[in-house]
Amino acid sequence: MAMRAPSPQTADSLGARFAEVRALTEALAAPLSDADATVQSMEDASPAKWHLAHTSWFFETFILRDHVDGYALFDDDWPFLFNSYYEAEGERQTRARRGMITRPTLDEVSAYRAHVDAEIIAALPDLDEAPRALLELGLHHEQQHQELLLMDIQHLFAQNPLEPAMVKANPPATREAPGELCWVKGHEGEAEIGCDGTGFTFDCEGPRHKVYLNPHALADRLVTNGEWIAFIEDGGYEDHTHWLSEGWAWVQDNEVAAPLYWRRRDDGQWYRFGLAGARPIDLAAPVCHISYYEADAFASWTGFRLPTEAEWEVAASSLDHMTGNQLDCAGDVRTQPLGPGEGLRQMFGDVWEWTGSAYVPHPGFRAAEGAVGEYNGKFMVGQYVLKGASCTTPRGHSRASYRNFFYPHMRWQYAGLRLARDL
Repeated sequence: MAMRAPSPQTADSLGARFAEVRALTEALAAPLSDADATVQSMEDASPAKWHLAHTSWFFETFILRDHVDGYALFDDDWPFLFNSYYEAEGERQTRARRGMITRPTLDEVSAYRAHVDAEIIAALPDLDEAPRALLELGLHHEQQHQELLLMDIQHLFAQNPLEPAMVKANPPATREAPGELCWVKGHEGEAEIGCDGTGFTFDCEGPRHKVYLNPHALADRLVTNGEWIAFIEDGGYEDHTHWLSEGWAWVQDNEVAAPLYWRRRDDGQWYRFGLAGARPIDLAAPVCHISYYEADAFASWTGFRLPTEAEWEVAASSLDHMTGNQLDCAGDVRTQPLGPGEGLRQMFGDVWEWTGSAYVPHPGFRAAEGAVGEYNGKFMVGQYVLKGASCTTPRGHSRASYRNFFYPHMRWQYAGLRLARDL
């Protein structure tokens, strides 16, 4: 099973959570036309319509088909369209061609979602522990796709010369800008990381195991846009000495000169494209949409480094993962600075934080058998761990042990960085 066992839930409580998660997905997609929801802007992104259908396919396949006697698929052809990467579930539309799925229409996909919702609610009272655990996994899976949906729509709209907005612009932040960067000494010596067995976690978050931390400190806050502009103006994207070899080749091959979605007007002023359209750069807000290569180069330019996964997780383990700037409802997506405070700030929310740690198995990890065992384990190669949460992460979805992961060149996700230093 691709998770740790959650606490027992009644049919009513699980049904209410199911309805809440599914409703948020619908609300996020509500502003989109059929055309908006069908187009695929790059191979790494998926159409919004595909996200809406795939999350429903997950519930239909692993709960209704496998655990409800007599259930008939909504459409026998749709599993081929909306399976993602589950080899155990057979052939499927290739990821790069998901944008070719002009039919079914958005309305037909909405009808599919309504059908699956009704069938799940009707079946819930008779489901035993195993399918209820799968339902909980499916809810966390859908929350991941809520963030992916927003990432992918932003990338799609950024290709449109009209620079359309998906949500209304939030009013400017009234809190004071972050002050000078301060250092917070981290735990030194033996510690433990990984899930502790309480509540839901994905399988890749365990087993819990011991680590040893050398003397170090973490920056009290995230790196800001203003600090990133200083990096640009100092020739950060033009000086190979700051970059890993692969990163420097990536910069050269792709002519990278700023974070994704940053644009410079003829008057020299920076602005960025976001879900609220094109807006002037907020110098105090955390920098966002950077790759691992960029994060590592910036850290090198400062003379510091990125935190390790263990350093970050141990530091965050005593903090409240429910706080910070995260997604609470459709239309409430913002990255804004955090005002003065003491200790570690912005650990959960605003942007995911690149670490210097590769996404590899924790000691003792074993992928489960069957299709759900494909959820995380087979991706543990060539990627880096990001920690925390972003402004598009549904509140409550992340925790200290959570392991987000992307390839080092990717930056359409809401990713930034926090610096670390050796002591």
